[in-house]
Amino acid sequence: MMKVLNLYAGIGGNRKLWEGVEVTAVELNPKIAEIYSDFFPDDTVIVGDAHQYLLEHFKEYDFIWSSPPCPTHSRFNNISNLRGGCKYPDMKLYEEIIYLRHWFRGLWCVENVISYYEPLVKPYELASHYFWANFYISPLKNITRNIRGEECHHRIREFREDYGMELTSYDIKDKRKIIKNCVEPPTGQHILECARAKMENRKIRQEQQDLFI
Repeated sequence: MMKVLNLYAGIGGNRKLWEGVEVTAVELNPKIAEIYSDFFPDDTVIVGDAHQYLLEHFKEYDFIWSSPPCPTHSRFNNISNLRGGCKYPDMKLYEEIIYLRHWFRGLWCVENVISYYEPLVKPYELASHYFWANFYISPLKNITRNIRGEECHHRIREFREDYGMELTSYDIKDKRKIIKNCVEPPTGQHILECARAKMENRKIRQEQQDLFI
């Protein structure tokens, strides 16, 4: 079974449709981690710093998914900067990309928003996200991420009715933001399947090489 590390896990939108995996999820916010545990009781959930956990445990997994905090990279932050609320972009995003590229032997994917600047490392772009990965991610029809007004209510309803991810009973602020931060489950499923295809190709090549040893 594929061992997966799911960093900055949130409530697990990206993980919802994954099957045949053994998942360790890391989430800093205890209340959000509790929701994740309710949604995915078979996963191992760690409340802690995902950035540090990656550094200490990356060798233990076959596939790593990371979704570092995105606000300082988003196009909305650019608007804030123009209005005088300047913030440096959080460079943990690129720290993880560079680290995984050079030191992780398995497969990995780092997700973030479409940035207000030209990305320092070229990503894949699909479903209104940026994805950096060490495997090919095939195209996927873009999924609208309009989170205002009626579209926001539709998105919350979709997560509740289609995916069983209901937040009404939880005493937590800004449920809209929590849903906003989720990667759509079909996108997470698609990327995992792309990683699986890469793993299968590696296995076939290794078996072919073994025939000549």
